Amino acid sequence: MPTRLNINIIIVLLIITLLTSCRQSNVEGIIIGSTLYGNQDYSTNRALCNIITRALNNDQKALIELTEFWCGGAAGCYDLGYVLTQIINKTNEKEFIKLTNELTQKQKNEILGLIAVGLEYGDNNYDGKMDNMTTREVYPALEQALLEKNNM
Repeated sequence: MPTRLNINIIIVLLIITLLTSCRQSNVEGIIIGSTLYGNQDYSTNRALCNIITRALNNDQKALIELTEFWCGGAAGCYDLGYVLTQIINKTNEKEFIKLTNELTQKQKNEILGLIAVGLEYGDNNYDGKMDNMTTREVYPALEQALLEKNNM
């Protein structure tokens, strides 16, 4: 006969399994890279999914939150950059530029850095290989807008 302690342990393990298995690696067609996704617990993943959804709906605050999102360093940050480039591709460059117009130069620089790694290490054309592209090649107008100094 199972003891109360054994039942409690089983219940806790089931809850942990359910919470970790409910994470999403794809949000409205935006792929969350394996390193970033793999290092997230349920609540962190839910927060990122929420930010992605809001960014796709042209929410400027979500864009700022994305630049401040903890990516774990190295490959996780490359994955976060890849998330950002996918958002740009889905919303289109002109709409994305509008979102960045009122950001501080520091925020614009952070976005530019994420885009750079997202284009270099991401698979934005879904051919199974890193793209090794630059912002200037893919988003010339966005690069110019992000480099343009503002008075904020």
